[in-house]
Amino acid sequence: MSTAEGTRPVDVLTVVSTTDVTPAVRRVSLSAAPEVVAAAGPTLALLVPRVGDRAPQWPDVARDGRIVWPQGSHGVALRSYTARRQDPARGLVDIDFVLHGDGPAATWAAAATPGDVLAVASVAPLGHTPAGWVLLVGDETALPAISRILAAADPGTRGLALLEVADPAEEQPLVHPAGVEVRWLHRGDPDPGAPDLLVAAVAVLEPPADPDVFAWVAAESATVRAVRADLRGRWGLGRAQHHAIGYWRRGRAMSPAG
Repeated sequence: MSTAEGTRPVDVLTVVSTTDVTPAVRRVSLSAAPEVVAAAGPTLALLVPRVGDRAPQWPDVARDGRIVWPQGSHGVALRSYTARRQDPARGLVDIDFVLHGDGPAATWAAAATPGDVLAVASVAPLGHTPAGWVLLVGDETALPAISRILAAADPGTRGLALLEVADPAEEQPLVHPAGVEVRWLHRGDPDPGAPDLLVAAVAVLEPPADPDVFAWVAAESATVRAVRADLRGRWGLGRAQHHAIGYWRRGRAMSPAG
């Protein structure tokens, strides 16, 4: 397919294999040219086609990053995800999809088989700044991002990771500095985001004495707003000391950026 003047084509990735990491999380391994994998940032703007469509009508990308959609029906949804792992040498990208909900990405991942395709329109950083003491707060949609932050942290980093999942079966092994405590919060039967376990868990924390602190938060939008207010108010964190982003909204299909 030719591209419009002043635009570039998207990068197409092909499914190599799928693995059920937990009952609710499926890891899809995708192949691409090594240079594409090497250039990709951790956060990917994914273009997800309809299930079974191996020849979707991909958009183009303008020089300013704008997505230029084709005319007519294209059957492609835009969703933001964080790659769990990128291996440029082998040309592989692993992306974890939370399967509960009926959004286009979860539906695609649940049905994905080798040979299926999706595309990447753009990439972005995680928004994390290394610090002596870190607070990481998120639900299962944020686990890929938090896993990467922890794995890349300096061995001397201290802090706390608060991770909400349904139950112990949804916990995942994480590589992390010895000084960072990983605390799993189990919500049980209620839907994700209700009750606000993460809000309550942050509310009882005492801000660290270390002034070199950074907080990274990603979960349901209302949860993130409440945690961010606590961090800005009671903790006194400035804009450069925290990154808080709503990955999905209660009442809508989950569309994580993580």
